[in-house]
Amino acid sequence: MNILALDTSMGVCSAAMLRTAASGHNKRVLREAEMMRGHAEALMPMVEAVLTEADLSPRDLDMIASTQGPGSFTGVRIAIAAARGLALTSRAALFGTDSLTVMARRALREGLAPGGPFAVAVDARRDMVYLGLFGPDGTRLDGPMLCTPTEAVARLPRDLALAAGNGAGLLAEAAAGQDRAIDGALPDLQPGAMALAALAAESPDRTEILRPLYLRPPDAKPQNTALERRR
Repeated sequence: MNILALDTSMGVCSAAMLRTAASGHNKRVLREAEMMRGHAEALMPMVEAVLTEADLSPRDLDMIASTQGPGSFTGVRIAIAAARGLALTSRAALFGTDSLTVMARRALREGLAPGGPFAVAVDARRDMVYLGLFGPDGTRLDGPMLCTPTEAVARLPRDLALAAGNGAGLLAEAAAGQDRAIDGALPDLQPGAMALAALAAESPDRTEILRPLYLRPPDAKPQNTALERRR
């Protein structure tokens, strides 16, 4: 199976090509760069690069995967739009999942050994975090959700002692205020296309239509008052 995976939801832009074979000899090609802006300009050259290195064309794709959020309001839409467009030309199936599930998988691939349930927490600004709860194998148990660090700690199991992501420190501070101890790990953790591709390869699920997952409204608001004045 030929799987193209795309992620632009947070502070990384990445495209990955995963070619799976019954023999178990899989081929992986990845292009990834840290960036807070410029995902739209960077993504398609990455797609072209991974396809070229894998010696494939869009017509050879069996599945296209994209993160669906939460994350940057604009960034989330970029990978989804690219996946939709490529699926139209290639007739490949679509797969989507949330960014926190991809982060959990990446954390385990990077050596996180939770020994029990763990959390992925992303700083969502304004004293809020995006929160996901996962089993030791990365299975999502709860979330994603948007809540304050204090609310997050109250929702987490009492035996949970580990959180990953740039919001983990906020959970640790809130936990200390509730006489609990939560250790933070992998503060630079991001979603990534290769972890997403692995999830897509394992899942029987397919997504008919990829839609963004927004847990909060965009910061930009339409200036209705100004529009009314100009009428």
